[in-house]
Amino acid sequence: MHFISSRIYCMNNRIRMASDKRQRSHAFDFLCGICIIRMIMLHILECTQLDKSQLWEYAMHWSFYFMCFFFFKAGFFNRSVRGNSIKYCNDRFKRLMIPYFVWGWIGVIVYFTFCLFVLPPNNTMVKDLHWEHLWQTSAFYGNNPVWFLFSFFTTYICVHYIEKMKHLHWTVCVFPYISWYLSSIDNPLWLNLNNVFFGIFVFYLGKFWHKVLVSVNKCTFILISILMVGLFCYLNTTNDVYYQMSSNMWQGNFYIITLCIVAALCGISGLLLSICKVRIPIINYIGEHSMVFFVSHFVIITFYKMLKSSYVRTLKGHEDDLIILTILVFVSCFFIVPYVENVPWLSGRFKNKHN
Repeated sequence: MHFISSRIYCMNNRIRMASDKRQRSHAFDFLCGICIIRMIMLHILECTQLDKSQLWEYAMHWSFYFMCFFFFKAGFFNRSVRGNSIKYCNDRFKRLMIPYFVWGWIGVIVYFTFCLFVLPPNNTMVKDLHWEHLWQTSAFYGNNPVWFLFSFFTTYICVHYIEKMKHLHWTVCVFPYISWYLSSIDNPLWLNLNNVFFGIFVFYLGKFWHKVLVSVNKCTFILISILMVGLFCYLNTTNDVYYQMSSNMWQGNFYIITLCIVAALCGISGLLLSICKVRIPIINYIGEHSMVFFVSHFVIITFYKMLKSSYVRTLKGHEDDLIILTILVFVSCFFIVPYVENVPWLSGRFKNKHN
């Protein structure tokens, strides 16, 4: 009877997942929202140089894997990385690279307008400009976080061609080691593509976790998820480890970092998939519209810094600026969501979706 009930559960799971292609996952939207909030607050705290507090360092210690979650989510839901290469690459280019270039250049315009019209000594924000920035990183002056879209696009394309060759996907098991090795030799790849290897690994981890979900019964899935969360808590408590995806920086034991990230991503998402059935209004809204919050928040921060710098006013250590920036960024992002999403080249929401 247990075997029959397990099979029925798996069949229901497959039906549910097929239906979910037209519905959003409240669990993943909630996680997306938390990740975006954490990222925005990190950038605001860095801007005001208030990111060294013990409380924030503690929060970072328990959330260092959050950026990896977006790659994990992509793998969990993505079902069509194969097919016609030209159509697939074109679709991913429109959805990721067009917003990458557009929002990157919006940041550049804001940043260099300030450089041109607000000269020293009033200009207290702009640092020395380096030409090597063009090929060493995939970030833009004025909107650094868009590096993610470039790495995300590259990950999708690499996965597409890996899937073209039978059994090649098994090679991704060594990709975390490649990522760590590149970090150990100062990340030599141009355009900051050193993190793509780990991104591909996490993408396939998401695909694997989806297969686990539809292959086991609910109780077993919850138990596995709880064990994974417990493993992450134990490892992260007993070890000082950290991984920063933006710079592909590994701090601590390679094996423990990798195991921590795997356990956290699978365990936390697994528990939320099992128990999170309701929509948390504000957090889920941010997760549902994460692209707008992601691409626009740093431009708003840069513009605020520009205005303050024009009056020879640094933001360093000012808690009032922290509060103002937090309110300004979130309110502005909430306000522009419907406008940005109606413009495909700003939001990447082009028709003929290829998932």
